[in-house]
Amino acid sequence: MIFIQLNEINFDLVKKYLSNEDKYRFSNLRKIFDEFSSIDTFAEKEYENLEPWIQWPSIYTGKTYKEHNVFRLGDITKHKNLQQIFEKIEKNGYSVGAISPMNADNRLNSPAYFIPDPWTDTESDSSPLSKRLTSMLRQSVNDNAKGSLTLRSILTLFESVTRTFNLRRTSYLLGIVFSTIKSPWKKALVLDYLIHLIHLKLFKIKKPDFSSVFFNAGAHIQHHYLFNSKKIDTSLQNPKWYMGQNVDPIIEMLEVYDRILGDYLSILNKDTKIIIATGIQQVPYDFLKYYYRLSDHNSFLKKIGINFKKVLPRMTRDFEIIFKKESDLFDAVRILKSVKTLKDGLPIFGEIEIRKKTISLFVTMTYPHEIMKEDIIITSGNRLEFYKEVVFVAIKNGMHDTKGYVFLSKNINIETDKKIHIKKLHDLIMRCFI
Repeated sequence: MIFIQLNEINFDLVKKYLSNEDKYRFSNLRKIFDEFSSIDTFAEKEYENLEPWIQWPSIYTGKTYKEHNVFRLGDITKHKNLQQIFEKIEKNGYSVGAISPMNADNRLNSPAYFIPDPWTDTESDSSPLSKRLTSMLRQSVNDNAKGSLTLRSILTLFESVTRTFNLRRTSYLLGIVFSTIKSPWKKALVLDYLIHLIHLKLFKIKKPDFSSVFFNAGAHIQHHYLFNSKKIDTSLQNPKWYMGQNVDPIIEMLEVYDRILGDYLSILNKDTKIIIATGIQQVPYDFLKYYYRLSDHNSFLKKIGINFKKVLPRMTRDFEIIFKKESDLFDAVRILKSVKTLKDGLPIFGEIEIRKKTISLFVTMTYPHEIMKEDIIITSGNRLEFYKEVVFVAIKNGMHDTKGYVFLSKNINIETDKKIHIKKLHDLIMRCFI
């Protein structure tokens, strides 16, 4: 079985593109709609709990958020009591491989392959290539806003392209790479397509019984550019400096995903099953909200006088600070709360979660407005030019919605309701690996 995780894709929106486009375009997405059975899912009711790093653990564990209590990205490693679908399937005598499953902990005894997501502090499988790929993914994703790659990451990228070389697929990948010169936002699609090539190669070599692959570029593009879609109904528009009015990144995203899905459909047979799931979906946001990220977490924390052991960047605005002692932690809380803009007095870090067990803080940079060159922040009597400390990430376009989608290849003969809680996908998969 291949479990394809298309994070947060709005398939109701996808359907609108298929209905009006040339019938030969997006042919593989059309096959998914026409030849796969489908299920709608729903997740948590509270918006603050509609995060993908909460919902995917619900699928992995078969539990609701209130039952598994995994609230932050990367926190699955702190819940060793929770059994995930990966090790459950392995314990039933099957081989398992996974590439970048969001908020999953590697607890496999003998993985066919395991490359963790870039934000979760868990080990890859023992192969040198997987270790290099893990390091490359973490560096490229966490430094994405700065647009920089280390030499080591560049070498690993070249190695990945070489190892997965296929004239048609590699040419297509290079086409996306060159297109980023004029359209930098396509970098996320480059990474997803490369992940796909790596997964396809490993799947064909290792032949695991269950293989999971996670794609996040679609979620990224919807979050940042959904207002540019020609198929949504909203009065909000992105500024021209941010994205040209005639550009529709959703089309570009669908073209790449159509290619990816086509490769998996080509190996679909009576012995190979496919499940596609989105977790949740995105719908248009209701106002313009700016996202920024600290450009250098270590440097900034030192500048404002925080004494810490290490800092772990998480997705976009989030980061976790680890301390040696509690007194440093509580000093940091005081300092972080004092960080405000001189212009409007708004806090920069509006969410600060104290974690006494691990002597750490989980911090979110919540400041919602555009940061200009003249903007100054104040902290503990010091003043800093704020624009020098951050990098612009995006204007938020897409917001989370409880609805999700599941598509099952016809050779999965399992009866289920047409609408289920997302946690029940866990049982559906497990019934194939008894």
